Amino acid sequence: MIAVVDYDTGNLRSVADALHRAGAEFTLTDDPALLRRADRVILPGVGAFGDAMANLRESGLEEVIREVVKKEIPFLGICLGLQLLFESSEEAPGVAGLGILKGKILRIPERAGLKIPHMGWNSLHLEHDGRLFRGIEENAYVYFVHSYYLQAEEEDIVKATTEYGVTIHASVEKDNVFACQFHPEKSSAVGRKILQNFLAINREDNRYAYKTNYPMSGC
Repeated sequence: MIAVVDYDTGNLRSVADALHRAGAEFTLTDDPALLRRADRVILPGVGAFGDAMANLRESGLEEVIREVVKKEIPFLGICLGLQLLFESSEEAPGVAGLGILKGKILRIPERAGLKIPHMGWNSLHLEHDGRLFRGIEENAYVYFVHSYYLQAEEEDIVKATTEYGVTIHASVEKDNVFACQFHPEKSSAVGRKILQNFLAINREDNRYAYKTNYPMSGC
C-alpha cells in the first residue's frame, strides 16, 4: 500500500488521480501508524516552506517521516516535498527543513525574459543513472511550478537538472529517498513512467543500491 502524506498542502488530488490511473493501491493519510506500515510513502506539496514545516512539526509527522526513511521504505518527495527534505530555504529564513538530505533551497534569480514563478514545461538533463528515469530519454519534458530551486550539496545524488536562468537540481536520489522538483503527476507520459518506476522500487532494491554505492572499506 502507498501512503500519500496529508499535511494540509496542495496537489494531493492530482497525485491521487495519477496513482489511480496507474492502478496503484493508495491512501491519503496523516495517520502515523499507516505511514509506518506503508510499502511506499509520497510527500507531495504546493505552498510555503515555513507553513509546511510548521504543519509537519505540529502534527508529529516530522519524526514519522524520519522513521519511514530510516526503515528504508521507498520515499518520494514532489515539488515542495522535495524542498522540505533539505536543510533550509530562503523562503523561510531561520526555519529548519527535515535535513534528511544536504543542501539548500534558493530563490530563482531574476532574469530578463523569465517569469517567476517558473510555470511550464522544461527539458531534463539526466545524469548519474537515476532509477526514476529508467526508460526515459535525455531531454524529456516535465512540468514545473515553483519560485525556489534546489542546490544539493552532494553532486552524486543529483539525477536530473534543468535550466531556467540557473541550473536547477530537478531530481535527486539517495538510497531509498527520491525527490522531484517538477510534478510527475502533471507531466503526461513521462511523468507516468517516472511514477511507475518509483512504484517498482522495493526495499531490497534500496539495500542493493546502498551496498553498491557505498562499499565497505578493507582493513
